[in-house]
Parts: sequence; structure tokens; C-alpha cells
Amino acid sequence: MTTVAALAGACGTADASSEPKAGGRSFTVAAAGDILIHPELIDQAAKDAEATGEGKAGLDFGPMLAGVEPVVSAADLAICHMETPVAGPKGPFEGYPEFLVPPQVLRTLKDVGYDTCSTASNHTFDHGMSGVRRTLDAMDEVGLGHTGSARTEKESRRINIMDVKGVKVAHLAYSWESFLNPTPEKRSWAFNRVSSDEIRRAEEQAREEGAEVVILSVHWGLEHYNEPSLPQLELAERITAETGVDLVIGHHAHVVQPIQKVDGTWVAYSVGNQLARHSSPTGLTEEGVIGWFEFRETADGWDVRARYAPTLVEIPPELEDGEKAPEGAVTDHRMVDVLAALEDPEPGLSEERLARYRLAAERTRGFVFNRGAPGGDGLRPLTPEERRG
Repeated sequence: MTTVAALAGACGTADASSEPKAGGRSFTVAAAGDILIHPELIDQAAKDAEATGEGKAGLDFGPMLAGVEPVVSAADLAICHMETPVAGPKGPFEGYPEFLVPPQVLRTLKDVGYDTCSTASNHTFDHGMSGVRRTLDAMDEVGLGHTGSARTEKESRRINIMDVKGVKVAHLAYSWESFLNPTPEKRSWAFNRVSSDEIRRAEEQAREEGAEVVILSVHWGLEHYNEPSLPQLELAERITAETGVDLVIGHHAHVVQPIQKVDGTWVAYSVGNQLARHSSPTGLTEEGVIGWFEFRETADGWDVRARYAPTLVEIPPELEDGEKAPEGAVTDHRMVDVLAALEDPEPGLSEERLARYRLAAERTRGFVFNRGAPGGDGLRPLTPEERRG
């Protein structure tokens, strides 16, 4: 059986860190991948609503995301990436290439434990300003913070600063521009385009407004590549060398990419998908990772320790009319906390599903360490004890 201890031992566990400040503050951050609601997931939410009797307009996303709730809710600050605009509660809903998804998923994200979300992506403007406004209004309604897009020019100048266990933490978000639905020039303020200069200015503003820690979400890179592209690497070097950003969380690739320190700052190039169901699943698009970062105050600033929790979206087999699923097969789309499932398998879990969990754990380990320094700079899997706080 693959265990967290075995994985940690294979990676090295030494933490190169500064001594914590006596009486210093600390907090944890969980940062997860893309929320990309494809039509199959809407169908699953309708099916689950019939079973649970929960959810507005006959949609319940709770059962799908329940598997990651223990990790997400345990963090002092949990950050998601809401990649697409939302529709009204009853739709109409659309999938790729111009997404329009149920707002009900936002309530579930809040219930699972997410505090704030990045909204800058190549899909932000799929439905123009109406989609931007509707999405941010819906996030406000359920109490989810947001950054990366804006309803007004005044709002675009606002920095998302939160109090996390007595520490002022700013969250910034930037993305490359969509070729299909670019932001009109007269609305350029509505969307944060990737620019090292703009990121530096926003970080400076955040510091002026009292932020002690600045976290950056960035939508970049090439889809379906497990290695960061040259532009990703170059931008990571500029950000870590030219700004005081404390942590970089990457999105857009839909697969897991390395987590490494660049100039002393942790960069997760891509944490993959959190919840998605691509029309042609590759196996890699169903695997993601929740980055877990412990900030500890030192005499010189902040020491950050990095952990990771592999996740998996289980997908039921596609069956012809009247065809029955194989015994022990997955019957519903569900999020799995992979290492927790391996440490304590549910009774009756088939060997085939256990093998799938082991594959996700081993493959994710390989990807996150692909650019790691010897010993991984202390990067290792999130243990059950750390999950429980």
C-alpha cells in the first residue's frame, strides 16, 4: 500500500527554513486547481439533487466536492480558481468553448471551505461584461472573495486583502488574454492581464495598504503539458526577482506541473484541475493537487513550508443503453483526496480503484518534483495529521 510516510521518505523531508520568531504568528493556505464545470458535471449535480433533495433549481454540487472538504476546510485560508462565468440559477448553461455554468457551484465552494477565488482566466470574458458582473454578484451573494476581474473601474483598483489569523494577506490574480473573447479596450480595466510590471505595481499597492503577505494566482502556460513553458519560467523568474510576492499559484494547464522554489519563493506552476470533466478525459486531466503552504513569522519576514495533497476526479464509465457497469466500477463523478483514500480505504473498495489511486499518487509525485532541488526544498506530501490541523 502507498502511504504518505512512504511518499515523504522517497522525496526527502528536510525543511530548509529560518527559525520561527518567538511568539510569532502562523497560518496555513490551501490553493487548488481549476473549477471547470463541463456539461457532464451539471448532469451529475442534477442526479445528486434528486438523491439529496438539496440544491437550488435542482442542482447539488456538494456530493462531488465532499471528498476534498476535510483538506480545504482545515486551512486558515483556502483559495480556488473559478475559471468561467456563471449563468442564472436555471441557465441556459453552456460548455466549451464559451462556458456559462451554474452559480450553484459557488455555494458549494463556500460550504466546502473556500474563502476567496481568482477569476482571471482566458474564459473570463466568454459572455462579456454581463458574465463578469453576474459572476462577481453571485460570489458576493454567497460570501466568496474574488480578484482578477471587476465590474467597475473603481473596483478594478481594489486590492483583495483579508485578515487571516491576525495577518493581513493580499490575493492578486492575473491571466493571459483570450483570443476568442478578448476584453474590449474600453473595458480593459475589467480583466487583469499578465504583466510583470502590473503585478509589481499591484504588490506595491497591497503593501501600502497594509498587506503583510501577498499571494499571486496566475493563469499561464500551455494546456496539457506537465512541464512549464519557457514563458512561464521566465515570468516566474521576473516575479520572484522583481517583486515581493510571497507565493505563486499557477493555473490553466489542466494537468499538474512542478512545485519549486525560485529565488527563495515557492512557485506552483500548475496545480491542475480541481473539478473538471473534459470531453476526452486523459487521466492526467482528472488528477490535480491541493498546494498546502504553512507561513511562519520569522525575524526576517516569513518562512513558507510547502506540502501537496494529490486529488482525483473519478469518472463513471460511459455505458450504452441497457448496459450495466462492471462490478465495483465508479458510478458517479466524485472528488477524491487520494492519499487519505489510500491511508484509510473505504470498505469494499475494488483493487482496480485502489490501483487508480496509487497511480495518481505516484504520477503526481513525479510531476511536482520534476524541477525540484535536492530534497525538494522541504516539499513533501501533506500528512493525515497536517490535514486534521
